[in-house]
Amino acid sequence: QVHLVESGGGSVQAGGSLTLSCQFSGHSYSNPCLGWFRQYPGKEREAVAIIHTGGGSSHYADSVKDRFTISEDNVNNMVILQMNSLNPEDTAMYYCAADSEGPGPGLLSGETWWTQAQKSFNYWGQGTQVTVFS
Repeated sequence: QVHLVESGGGSVQAGGSLTLSCQFSGHSYSNPCLGWFRQYPGKEREAVAIIHTGGGSSHYADSVKDRFTISEDNVNNMVILQMNSLNPEDTAMYYCAADSEGPGPGLLSGETWWTQAQKSFNYWGQGTQVTVFS
């Protein structure tokens, strides 16, 4: 059973930084696809960033490009989301997700791929709240 546990959420002033970490375990995938998603109250969950592990590609939602960085820590089985230049619009519940393959090239080529990506992930963490105040 795949198990995902997020940590690192909290409150930060606009312009600040936070680092989210996700410990994942219980899988037998050689190179899983890992992702970070966020969800606003009453809205659908959307991808922030995903990474195809094992040297694969990473993809970012337009709203976080050049501000957020997703990375993998193979030694500790973790996926990290470094968030810089945070603004109040980044306030949301953030979720870690995993899948054996994740979204394929067809979905990722869409102009707003991040709104569709959640259907490609089967395993989810419990979420961690990020609050950015001005």
